[in-house]
Amino acid sequence: MTLFNSVFTWFMKKRIHQIELFMKYPNEVQEEWFEQLVSVAENAEWGKKYHYKSIENLSQFKERVPIQNYDTLKPYIERMLKGEKNVLWPSEIRWFAKSSGTTNDRSKFIPVSEEALEECHFKGGKDLLTIYFNNQPNARMFTGKILTLGGSHQISQLSAETSFGDLSAVIMKNLPMWAEFHRTPHLDIALLENFEEKIEKIAHATKDVNVTSISGVPTWNLVLFKRILEITGKNNLLEVWPNLEMYFHGAVNFTPYREQFKKLIPNEDMYYLENYNASEGFFGIQDTKEPGDMLLMLDYGIFYEFLPLEHLHDENPKTLTLDEVELNKNYALIISTNAGLWRYMIGDTIKFSSLDPFRIQITGRTKHFINAFGEEVIIDNAERALDEACQQTGAVIREYTAAPVYFNGNDCGAHEWIIEFEKRPAEFERFVDLLDETLRRINSDYDAKRFKDMALRRPIVRRAPDGTFFNWMREKGKLGGQHKVPRLANDREYVDGILKMMELVGFQNQDFKN
Repeated sequence: MTLFNSVFTWFMKKRIHQIELFMKYPNEVQEEWFEQLVSVAENAEWGKKYHYKSIENLSQFKERVPIQNYDTLKPYIERMLKGEKNVLWPSEIRWFAKSSGTTNDRSKFIPVSEEALEECHFKGGKDLLTIYFNNQPNARMFTGKILTLGGSHQISQLSAETSFGDLSAVIMKNLPMWAEFHRTPHLDIALLENFEEKIEKIAHATKDVNVTSISGVPTWNLVLFKRILEITGKNNLLEVWPNLEMYFHGAVNFTPYREQFKKLIPNEDMYYLENYNASEGFFGIQDTKEPGDMLLMLDYGIFYEFLPLEHLHDENPKTLTLDEVELNKNYALIISTNAGLWRYMIGDTIKFSSLDPFRIQITGRTKHFINAFGEEVIIDNAERALDEACQQTGAVIREYTAAPVYFNGNDCGAHEWIIEFEKRPAEFERFVDLLDETLRRINSDYDAKRFKDMALRRPIVRRAPDGTFFNWMREKGKLGGQHKVPRLANDREYVDGILKMMELVGFQNQDFKN
């Protein structure tokens, strides 16, 4: 262990210098990656189609290559899934990250090249450790194991040469030996496809292990933690794992979960480190002790463009580069990568909280918002308002979703929220008022629509019983992995589905009805 720590310390110091370099010269680093990506791919089918060989600058690249989404790249990816080579990217691609991100039935298969694994996902994982140890010189994480709650892995039936699974499963299946040595549980358990069976086996396999750090999606980690406490009869996780010091989290906003984690891990020195690792690439790492934003990682084989959200639906929208972005404006994230995603709109929206260095916050999804009445409520608005309402009323939220209520006769519209509380608010009606008031304060469009209830009336908030969202996700076959509860929707598909499920099981509690 001493030898490993010495080697890692040497690597960490070297890597910190490289991170400081791209922080100091962000535009130059991005320009180099743009040129390298175009050059490497010029003889791939995609590169030939758009004449990459003759591209001399970014302007030409933007003129020739339209902004892409999964549907436009799907025909190429389907060929790659069958084993066809040199389509979007010249090197062989044997792995695909199966991604949904919401409860949509349609799965996406994101290509993961060897370059993307090594230069992006693995590099990001090592940088997580580098940044943590740089900020916490006395960390003892490597004296124990890191508990990872991964997704499922399976062999694609389309080709014997290609495999797919959740991103976490793809990463674990390809981890170097040193990383696998420090991880728990064994892959046979970690990659089980049945989520409930996996939770049970992980709980039993890790309850007596010296776990010093945990990595995963907060939603599903909480399910595991509560099962471990049930099995062990302990009051909190520190009674199970006394040396626990770190939690790496991502995929969803941690704010709604923070109080639950503090209760389960009652240690003021517990370190929480956020990362932004999507199927399409590893984008950001929280590099300071204070939560809230992440350093945009600029040397991972990804070239970034940023599309102002107000121009999202323009016919030929103009994208911006790092030297053109502004603070606190919402942008759709567009990437070109060393796995063959070209000018690909991943569906996430971000804003810059700092321009020197470039730090970002995830604000939502391009398709996850409520704008039925011109109110333009995004996830960032919703979670800031919920956080304020929770703080003022002592509430803790487990899960939530929201959707519009349309005009009906003389009734104006509204937003309907279904919230499952870990701890209910001391004053429920005040909670609703605070949610409404905060939204009005931070979103002028929402406030305008709420004026004298002309377009929007007070929110309708329904308190769901324990287990509602877990059971709904299970019914959808979306437990575990990268699956997340959809927070906002511009239609009522999710909300009506949950309400219908509650009616089918005969739930009549007045609490649920508000």
